[in-house]
Amino acid sequence: MAPLDAANLRGNDPSAFVRSEGDAKALDLAVEGARCAGCISKIEGGLNEMESVKHARLNLSTGRLAVTFTGPDSEARRIVEKVRSLGYAATPFQPETGEDPGKSEEKRLLRAMAVAGFATANVMLLSVSVWAGEGEMDFGTRQLLHWISAMIALPAAIYSGRPFFESALRALKAKSLNMDVPISLAICLAMGLSFYELLIGHGDAYFDAAVMLLFFLLIGRYLDSRLRAKAGQAARQLAALQASVAHRIGADGTVKAVPAREIAPGDRLLVAAGDRMPVDAVILEGCGQADASLVTGETRPVELSPGDAVYSGMVNLTGTLTVKATAAREDSLLAEIARLVEAGEQNRSSYVRLADRAARLYAPVVHTLAALTLIGWIVIGNDPRAGILNAIAVLIITCPCALALAVPAVQIVACGRLYREGVLVKSGDALERLATARRAIFDKTGTLTLGKPKLLNPHALRPETIELAAKLARSSRHPVSRAVADAAGMGDTAKDVREVPGGGLEGVVDGRRVRFGSAGWIGADSETSGPQAHAMEAWLQVEDQAPVRFVFSDAVRSDARDMIAAVEARGLETELLSGDRSGPVEAVARELGIGQAQAELKPQEKIARIEALAGDNPLMVGDGINDAPALAAAHVSISMGSAAEISRSAADLVIQGDRLSAIPTAIDVARASRRRVFENFALAAIYNCIAVPLAVFGFVTPLVAAIAMSGSSILVTGNAMRLLRK
Repeated sequence: MAPLDAANLRGNDPSAFVRSEGDAKALDLAVEGARCAGCISKIEGGLNEMESVKHARLNLSTGRLAVTFTGPDSEARRIVEKVRSLGYAATPFQPETGEDPGKSEEKRLLRAMAVAGFATANVMLLSVSVWAGEGEMDFGTRQLLHWISAMIALPAAIYSGRPFFESALRALKAKSLNMDVPISLAICLAMGLSFYELLIGHGDAYFDAAVMLLFFLLIGRYLDSRLRAKAGQAARQLAALQASVAHRIGADGTVKAVPAREIAPGDRLLVAAGDRMPVDAVILEGCGQADASLVTGETRPVELSPGDAVYSGMVNLTGTLTVKATAAREDSLLAEIARLVEAGEQNRSSYVRLADRAARLYAPVVHTLAALTLIGWIVIGNDPRAGILNAIAVLIITCPCALALAVPAVQIVACGRLYREGVLVKSGDALERLATARRAIFDKTGTLTLGKPKLLNPHALRPETIELAAKLARSSRHPVSRAVADAAGMGDTAKDVREVPGGGLEGVVDGRRVRFGSAGWIGADSETSGPQAHAMEAWLQVEDQAPVRFVFSDAVRSDARDMIAAVEARGLETELLSGDRSGPVEAVARELGIGQAQAELKPQEKIARIEALAGDNPLMVGDGINDAPALAAAHVSISMGSAAEISRSAADLVIQGDRLSAIPTAIDVARASRRRVFENFALAAIYNCIAVPLAVFGFVTPLVAAIAMSGSSILVTGNAMRLLRK
């Protein structure tokens, strides 16, 4: 993605992507090159200096910069140019064509790490030979080995050090410092001094220290980049659910395929069976059924008729519909859900890790310490060479490798442990947040229940009645039909079966006309009282005989009760939030012993409840598409393995095999991980308290500093490995 210039702007004018939000305008940009909290502060701060900009927020995971501004649409061009002047490429954010910005960076770091590792292994072999031959190796042989080391280390350091050098240069150009500046300085000084020593044939070379330092730094940088990149997948996959093409009906009645983004409120559209709704709309003509799980979370198709509202992302299952758009694509429900998901991700990335906070102090402290060491040895010791060596040793020995690995090492080990327990951890800091959760919120359908309706009253029905319904049901893939077919087992089907949209099934059995479907279609009186008044139902009618009621229920998972008890035993309060009717919700809550339950909630209402519980660091467990915003908004979230793809993407952890018992296990591992992280921070602090004074007072050479730094990294990694023990 190249930076925008005037030519690019003409071909990809950002003003075309401006949308109205009340009295203000909104623009989403894809920003490349932002990698840290400093970049966020720089970009947001720079834009907020513009008088027209009311709000700017950058999501580091997705690279999406959301800007709200006032003035004409052409102001978008100035905003893009401002971002560019800050040193970052920016283009209009187009999720359907956007690429994951983290993938190229991951590949780059991986290649740099491989080169540094190769160089470290070979240079260390040569160094060991020099050390082993000390006193016996002649000068010429030692010089030759040093020159070979230099030939390996120099190109490796130039190639592998680019991520640090470029970051340091960018910081210096902006007249600021970051943690890559002292790292780059240490590498350059070590390489430069080594060449100098090699040329004059005096002293030691420290090529091994330089490449070893790069190798360990790149391990930490790669692990952190990989974990961060996973956090931005949810919004991108949710955007993929949006239809890219709509069929607009012209004034003359002709139908023309147009990009969905060109649809405006008031346009008449034709939606064929199997198509997704491109925008929010209201039905003008046609009847049918639609998969509305995006809105309600229920897998049962909803019936549609003229006057009903439909939402973007819903799938038209049967019949052709003529609809009237009520919102543009960017203002539709699915776009709003995508923004909610991304807002949830942004909230996560706003969690500033303890290591990041410590790293903010790193650059100025280390530079000051190294400078004082150099000055002290020159002024007091009158030894410039020793001053340079000791300053390099300070820069290396204070390298935050142990600090950088303290969190990623624990996360990687904990993620591996949970993977073997059937839990996938997708967000790097998810375990840290899970460890602090004090309330667990569960969705009902598909989470605590199986999400597959079963016939509830087979004992109240005659076998021939069930078989009669099954002859129709075996011809349908409707969940209720499958439940009846499963209850009856294998068998034949009725003749001339047809499925009436919004009604049910109709066919001929032994010459008799049989219908199986909803109460309204059959003409039956649905029960409004009694223990099964709110249960899922279908009716069977043979000819003009009295209809027979079939009742269905969604069974609770076998380990749901034990899981709720185990979660509460760990000090978390439990709560049930569902979009289903109150009757089934209350029944499930009562059966599982969940004290609080709310029913018939829309996605926004679930988010509102989660936000109200923010003080309890809520853990959200769900599976439906409509749960995705709530999963993203929660402090930490878990999705079932059988959940909708977008829910799995939005969640921080995914349970494989749908074993609810994995949830308390994940909590235990998360709490143990948190303890290991703080222990690693303590180890890193102790290491620096001991090693830094030794380096300042000349007791440590650059090579010993690199080995000590590496040893501290191994120490924190070994502490993280303790998580493997159950």
